[in-house]
Amino acid sequence: MVRTTDASDLGSPGELAGLLDRQAYLADEGLATAAFLALRMGRPLLLEGAAGVGKTELARALAAVLDAPLIRLQCYEGLDGPQALYDWDFARQLLHLKAAEAGGAADPARLETEVYDRRFLVARPLLRAIETWPSVLLIDEIDRADVEFEAILLEVLSDFAISVPELGTIRAERPPVVVLTSNRTREVHDALKRRCLYHWLEHPSFDREVAILLRRLPACSETLARQVARAAGRLRGAELVKPPGIAETLDWTEALLTLGARDLDPALAAATLGALLKHREDHEAALGNGLFDDLRR
Repeated sequence: MVRTTDASDLGSPGELAGLLDRQAYLADEGLATAAFLALRMGRPLLLEGAAGVGKTELARALAAVLDAPLIRLQCYEGLDGPQALYDWDFARQLLHLKAAEAGGAADPARLETEVYDRRFLVARPLLRAIETWPSVLLIDEIDRADVEFEAILLEVLSDFAISVPELGTIRAERPPVVVLTSNRTREVHDALKRRCLYHWLEHPSFDREVAILLRRLPACSETLARQVARAAGRLRGAELVKPPGIAETLDWTEALLTLGARDLDPALAAATLGALLKHREDHEAALGNGLFDDLRR
């Protein structure tokens, strides 16, 4: 397997697409170009699109291509600075103070300096990424975090630096590769978008989805892959609560293969539907509207 440990080694978007392909990630020209530019320009890449279209998986594939650790910050409502940046290890600080007192230390100024030493600082994902090179920082589902959290990211993504009042500013010697994802449950603020390159991920075309299924699941026959991709395309055109992404079609295909399927019929599709659709209303819509008819064409 050929890997590169430096983005400057990449000569073109096509070369990056080839390296991603070796990680079983099939990027089209637009996505490969956006990722290539983000790597070469040292800019964060903001990926938006429906859930399951491959946004998070791109960060994993880039980490494998660059032979770098993937550092993931999973966003959620209520996420704040200490959970994303750093925190002090109060238990160890207290033990240090007790040990110092037991040893007869009497200089309060020296004790205060010691207790806020770097060894007592717990690095959360953003600080770990700044202190680790090479690394790929995945800020996953930024749209799930509160708007106020985006302000915390501005300093990090602008200067790749974090201010720790007790220690000063910790700055990255070389910036990490940064990928942000959003399912667009809310709009990301323009100030954050300006610091990023942007790419919208669509659901894959029929041919690309077939290629992805065959690439990721070698045991899958081309017949089954085409039938699954055809069914998924029909479902995405229906009015569902949650149309399936490529992640769901991979799960569905794996479930079918587990049952020994070589091709797909309506009865088998209905029996395994829980691997593809996760809402009761979507099950009823799929089964009630004949969306799995004629799968063997």
